[in-house]
Amino acid sequence: MPNGVAFRDGDLYVAEVSRILKFEDIENNLESPPAPKVVFDGYPTETHHGWKYIAFGPDGKLYVPVGAPCNICESEDEIFNSITRLNPDGTGMEVVHKGIRNTVGFTWHPETGDLWFTDNGRDWLGDDSPSCELNHAPKDNMHFGYPYCHQGDTPDPEFGEKRDCSEFTPPVQNLGPHVAPLGLEFYTADQFPAAYKNRIFIAQHGSWNRSTKIGYRVMQVQLDDNGNAKSYEPFIEGWLDKEEDDAWGRPVDLEFLPDGSMLISDDFADAIYRVSYVGK
Repeated sequence: MPNGVAFRDGDLYVAEVSRILKFEDIENNLESPPAPKVVFDGYPTETHHGWKYIAFGPDGKLYVPVGAPCNICESEDEIFNSITRLNPDGTGMEVVHKGIRNTVGFTWHPETGDLWFTDNGRDWLGDDSPSCELNHAPKDNMHFGYPYCHQGDTPDPEFGEKRDCSEFTPPVQNLGPHVAPLGLEFYTADQFPAAYKNRIFIAQHGSWNRSTKIGYRVMQVQLDDNGNAKSYEPFIEGWLDKEEDDAWGRPVDLEFLPDGSMLISDDFADAIYRVSYVGK
């Protein structure tokens, strides 16, 4: 299940369920790629939420999430429900943040260097609960509530009596129930109008178990100077036909090209879209 990729110093890192691989000097060997080297193989083998999005942080370390091995459960091994990090050579693996059910997208603020990430809320609490989350981690060793508390204020019916929601870091923005937020990026380029600078764009893959579909769009969050959400609104919609309750596309991740245009991947339509601003 290779999924997450990261590029550093000419080498391509690929995340599988239980290990990180590295293809050295990849761009000079595209015709005959080298055999991958195993950087680290100590992650759990559970495939439930086993897909891994990875990225190098401002500290030069590789950040790797480990999702919950279930819909909702307490895990004896602290590596589950977490974001971990390790050195590029695979040494020094540590758990950085806890209480994260399943993050498939994170990035760092372009000015503060703080970590921001999406988290997918649990299933089977109804159509409208709980909300998926946008979270902010300004320091290490924070706990974001799973499996005890959801969306910052909703105790889990099974585990909520064990710990109070006030013990945990609440979301900066609740994103909606079952919208399945995945990749996110800050806009730091200059092609889009100035008002978009440092806004967060979030790809929402869309619901799979809601009686009426929701998500299937790219949303934007505007922050104030203190990192609080000022607004949360659509940037691109249309992949979901609301009248037919049917979708023809599911956004997964976002990246920005050097010219400032936006790329959006879609694993349902098997497409990559580019969004450019050309003025009025």
